[in-house]
This record gives sequence, structure tokens and C-alpha cells, in this order.
Amino acid sequence: MNTYDKGLMWFRRDLRAQDNAALHHALRSCRQVWCVFVFDTDILDPLQARGLTADRRVEFIRESLVDLDEQLRTLGQLHGKADTGLIVRHARATEEIPALAARLGVQAVFANHDDDPVAKARDAQVLGTLAHSGVMFHGFKDQVIFERREVLTQAGGVFGVFTPYKNAWLRQLTAGHLEPWPIESLAMTLAPLPGPAGGEWNTPVPRLSDIDFQPTNLSKLALPTGSAGAHRLFEDFVERIDRYHETRDFPAVKGPSYLSVHLRFGTISIRTVASVAYRMHLQGLQGASTWLSELIWRDFYHQILANFPHVVGKSFKPEYDQVRFDHSRHGKALFEAWCEGRTGYPLVDAAMAQINQTGYMHNRLRMVTASFLVKDLGVDWRWGEAYFADHLIDYDLAANNGGWQWAASTGCDAQPWFRIFNPVTQSQKFDPQGRFIRRYLPALANLPEAALHAPWMANEVELAASGLAIGRDYPGPVVDHAQAREQTLARYAVVKKPATLPKRG
Repeated sequence: MNTYDKGLMWFRRDLRAQDNAALHHALRSCRQVWCVFVFDTDILDPLQARGLTADRRVEFIRESLVDLDEQLRTLGQLHGKADTGLIVRHARATEEIPALAARLGVQAVFANHDDDPVAKARDAQVLGTLAHSGVMFHGFKDQVIFERREVLTQAGGVFGVFTPYKNAWLRQLTAGHLEPWPIESLAMTLAPLPGPAGGEWNTPVPRLSDIDFQPTNLSKLALPTGSAGAHRLFEDFVERIDRYHETRDFPAVKGPSYLSVHLRFGTISIRTVASVAYRMHLQGLQGASTWLSELIWRDFYHQILANFPHVVGKSFKPEYDQVRFDHSRHGKALFEAWCEGRTGYPLVDAAMAQINQTGYMHNRLRMVTASFLVKDLGVDWRWGEAYFADHLIDYDLAANNGGWQWAASTGCDAQPWFRIFNPVTQSQKFDPQGRFIRRYLPALANLPEAALHAPWMANEVELAASGLAIGRDYPGPVVDHAQAREQTLARYAVVKKPATLPKRG
């Protein structure tokens, strides 16, 4: 039964026309539905102000919008309708959505939830403006399986520790939570774009130059865009998911799903991937169980952000705001060396080369580089969080903040503050042959394996044979790990002191 004559579907981080909660409800509730995406200048202008005019995320979105536009047109054609494509605008979303609603004469706007505090403030402003005009605003859960306060402790509180949250998540899960939202059968209510082709409404998705951005190297990376690309990646991953628990920590191995950016921008549904992982988990496949846990971690961090918004800029555990990081000129110099991959620790520098060259970093290396910045260099975790936020193509506030606070021991269920990764032993364990290091640090390519993980320890014969001079071709270490470890233990001791400290690792 149609509740409204006309409705507007507002796409944000859900760039697909299959299994989309808000789109389903819009099509079901309205006789006519138009679809819109806004390149929000409140998001894009700050990027440009920081010089990020070639941004892989913006290009990924643009290419995925081309795919989404085609999906919507195909759905319309299945029901005998032409020009049921996507309206794309470049403007302030807080102004453009109410303006579009007025011009199209819709009675309701539909969108999926986004618990980023900035997004929630944006949506509250849009809701208020629409309400003033008598237009409804409907929001729906779509990014996660369980959101906000859906999974609670027996006392009715929000979980702050992952394992009991995971156990409760699994107990609460039913088949209905994984069911897709039907779209195709309801698509007859998609409305043709107003006006002729090439007019104000019925135009192709803007080029990057139309929104004042430049192309990146995205087309040269092995990262397909759009829903079609997401499903190809997922199909490939399912073929090797049974080995995920064995391969996921080795950056030189094809272990991860590589779906993080697609889950971030919603080119594939979380229900699609979670339903497959859960079914294989029930069949006893350890790799699928491990990956399902990663998906549950994603839900966990999203509910942390939704319920504890102070984590944006502050420690989840307030007492850890007492820790004094190095904000001096020396600390800034160390931070710059980290950003540019000049720390002298090969695994750290190779990981930073990876993010700088591709916009992606392997998950194990995110932990290693974060730990190194905070606990070897003594640099504020918020600086590293901001750097990742600018450079990761799969940047997601909830996961990024959760990961950095885990590494810095300031977050919920974080590693103990006295646990400090040794970058050399991490390198030896997770890149033993140095395949990843050699790929991203060609200056070290000719070093023997034994010397590759700590090149400053190589003897003169090894250095000469490889044609490498420390300080000329590759920097020496900016800190001594053992000394840095002692300084970190002293820095964190303002919070609490353990009875006994573990041996150096």
C-alpha cells in the first residue's frame, strides 16, 4: 500500500540498487520515487583545502555512481520505464536535499542511517528543514547487522568488551537479520528523470573535473568499483575463505577479502556477505568463522561510535587522556618520518609506502604502524588517526578510530598499554622472506633475508654486496626500540602500573 504519492531516495554510503533498506521502503511506500546522490561540499571542500584534490575515495564514489546509475536505469527498463537513473548534485547536502524535495514535490525523503556524529548533525538539520515544509524524513538500518542499542548486556548497558558482545551478537542473530531487502519486484515505482536527456535532471554522472577533483591512480590498482566489482571480489574471496585464518596476517599473501572499501561505501550489502560467512561458520569452516568475527568487530565499533561519540578526539577510557605524547618539534619530525616511510624500520616504511601509493594498508600492518607511531615514537594517536583518515580509500570513522584506540591502549577492549609490538620481530614473523618489503622498498631488494628486517644490523659484506649504504640509500632507525619501549612504559605509568611487566617482545 502506497503511503505517499512521491518520494526521494537519498543515497549516501549505500551505493547499490540491490538489498538496500531505504530504497526498499521508498519503493514500497511511494507511487513515484526519484533517487539522488549529493557530492556534499561540506565534506569535499575541507579535502580540497588540505590539498587532497586527487582523492581515491572521491574517484571510487564517482565510478560507483556510474554503476549505480546503470543499475537504476536497468531496473526501470525491466518495468518498461526509461530514464529512471540517478540525480547527482554537487552542493551542500543540508541545502540541496530540502530544495530537491520541494522542486520534485515529494512528501517523504528516505535514507539509511549514518552514525558519524557529523552525519547525524547533517541529518538532524535536513530533518528539521523538511519538517518545516511538511515533508517526512525516514531513516533505516542498513550498514550493519545490529546497530546502536540493539545488542545490550543483560543489565541493559552497551558492551565495551568485544568477546561478550560477539557472543550476544551470535545468540541474538536470526535468519531474518540476514534476509535481503527486495528491490526488483518493487521497481515499477521508480520515476523517470524529469525533462529531456541532457537537461538539468537527466544528465550523466559528473566527471571528476566537474566537481573540481583530479584523477588518481585508481584505474591502475587491482580494485574494481561499483556493485559489479564488489561481487567479483566477494566471489573470489569465498573460494579461499576456508584459509582466511591462516593467510590474513601475511601482507605478501592474498589473504584478505579486499572488500573493506565496498562495505564502507555500500556497493555490496553487509547482509550478503554476513549470510555467506555465517552459513560457512555453521558448517565448521574456521576461516569463515574468523572472517565473521571481523564483521562482528565492524558492528562492535559502529555501536561504540553511536553510543560513545566522545571517542572522536578523546580516549574511550578518559583516564588515558592523562598520557602526554610528544607534540614538540622533535615529535613532529618523527611523525613526518613515519608518514613518509623514513623510520628505518623496513616493515613500517613498506606499509607507509603501501598506503601512500595505493590508499590501502593490510590490516596487520595497520596495527604494526599504529603501535610504532604511538609506542615507539611517542606520537599522539590522533595524528596517526587523522593521517589514515586522509589517505585510506576504505576510511571509516568507527573502524579507524577503534583501531587506533586499540593500538594506543586508550580504547575499549584495547591491547594492554604495556604490550608493545617489536617492529623487527613482527617483520620476521609476518613477512619472513621479505616479499612485501622488497615490493615497496626496492632499495632493500638485494639484501639477504637475515638482514632485511633490520638493515642497520647488516655487516659490511652484506651491505656492499647489496649496493646499500645506510643513511644514503635507506635511513637508519629514528629510534632504538628497546629505549623507546622504556619511555612508553614510563609515559603510560601515569594511568596505572601493573604488578609485573612482561618480558620485552
